[in-house]
Amino acid sequence: MSSGGGGIVLITAHRRENHGQRLEHILDSIEALSSKFPSHQFIFPLHPNPNVKHRVCERLSTHQNIILTEALDYPQLVWLLQKAKLVLTDSGGIQEEAPTFGVPILVLRNKSERMEGVKKGFAKLVGTKSSVIIKEASNVLSQGYRIEGVNPYGDGRASQKIEKIIRRFLNG
Repeated sequence: MSSGGGGIVLITAHRRENHGQRLEHILDSIEALSSKFPSHQFIFPLHPNPNVKHRVCERLSTHQNIILTEALDYPQLVWLLQKAKLVLTDSGGIQEEAPTFGVPILVLRNKSERMEGVKKGFAKLVGTKSSVIIKEASNVLSQGYRIEGVNPYGDGRASQKIEKIIRRFLNG
C-alpha cells in the first residue's frame, strides 16, 4: 500500500445528477483511496440532503481515516481548502475557491460550468467512474503537487476594487 506522505483530501458531493448509482461509484472510489492512502485524512462535510447524507454515512462511517462532518461554515471550509492536498467535488463554488490556494481539484462531474479552472489546469473533469477517480486521485496523492498560477476566478481583492470605484463615484 502507498501512503503518499499524508495530507487532507476534502470531499464534497451533493448534486442531484450524482444521486443513485453515480454516488455509489464516488463512494467506492473514496473507500478505495482511503485504503490505498491510510496516512491521509479524507474529510467529507455532509450535505443535509438525506438522499446523500444517509448513504454516505452508511458506506463511509466505519473507515478510520474518513471523517464525516456536518456541513461546515465558510471559514471552516476555507481553512480546510488551505490545508488540503486534493479536493474531490461536484460543487461549483469550491471549483472557484480552491485555485486561490493552489489545490488540485478533481471534478466529480462530466461537465462543469466553470471551465476556466479546467482550461488553466486547476481542475480536471473526472466524472463518476470509480477507476478514473481512483487513478487521477492516486496520481495527485502520490506526487503531492500543488497547482501554480493565477486563479482564473479572481485575485481575492474584488471588495477593495469595488470600494475604490464606489468612493470615486461618490466623491465625484
